[in-house]
Amino acid sequence: MAAKDKRGRLDFGTVAGLAVAVAGVLGGYLLEGGKPGDVLGESAALIVFGGCLGATLVANPMALVRAAARRVKDLLFEPADDRGPLVEQLVSFSQAARRQGIVSLEQDVLAIEDPFLRKSMLLAVDGMDLQEIRSTMELEMDAAEHRAEAEAKVFESAGGFAPTIGIIGAVLGLIIVMGDLKDMDKVGKGIAAAFVATIYGVGSANLLFLPAAHKIKTRAARQRQRQELILEGVCGIVEGMNPKMIRAKLEAYLDRAAREKPRAAEAARAA
Repeated sequence: MAAKDKRGRLDFGTVAGLAVAVAGVLGGYLLEGGKPGDVLGESAALIVFGGCLGATLVANPMALVRAAARRVKDLLFEPADDRGPLVEQLVSFSQAARRQGIVSLEQDVLAIEDPFLRKSMLLAVDGMDLQEIRSTMELEMDAAEHRAEAEAKVFESAGGFAPTIGIIGAVLGLIIVMGDLKDMDKVGKGIAAAFVATIYGVGSANLLFLPAAHKIKTRAARQRQRQELILEGVCGIVEGMNPKMIRAKLEAYLDRAAREKPRAAEAARAA
């Protein structure tokens, strides 16, 4: 069983979504006669992203910001959906537990890479009470969910600051322009350049920071569902539930395609 924190495949939804959003905005701008060079500005980028980073650090503990930054790679890579193999592994454990007793699984459990599954099964093998197993592992799930929620809020705070800092950048640009009104042609270009900071602020908030926060929450919810599957399976094993009943119960966590795979394999073996 693969460890849950192993990097999965590239998340084309994140990459393609960001590319489509940027292409749509820029494409519309170009269709209206805009020039790509008009929306490029190093000083605007420095004001918006530097100011946004500073404000985010002021608003959040440093350790939390670092933890949120580590989430960036999780946004680019989608964890593999291993719920189907997880069901098969739990059913296999239940069959072995009914034949030889749950203690016989100790060596197999120590070889499990997934930390949540390994801990759940170790508590079961060690003979912990069913309610204690459930409460202990639910505490783990709650803590993980709260960490993800806190890290998502870091991106939300960055998304909240970015538009305002973009406006600050635009005002700073206008102050510079208003300091020299002799050449009206330069004034017009300067005003246009000043609003680039506003575009960076609003654009980064709505195309980057806020969608990133939403995806972190979505991934956390999916991870919790996966852990609930594991916990229900382990509790079924401890209760001595029939493996077929465990499979039927855990299949509720699978989508339609994942449910069909084991049935097709079983039909092929029977044929």
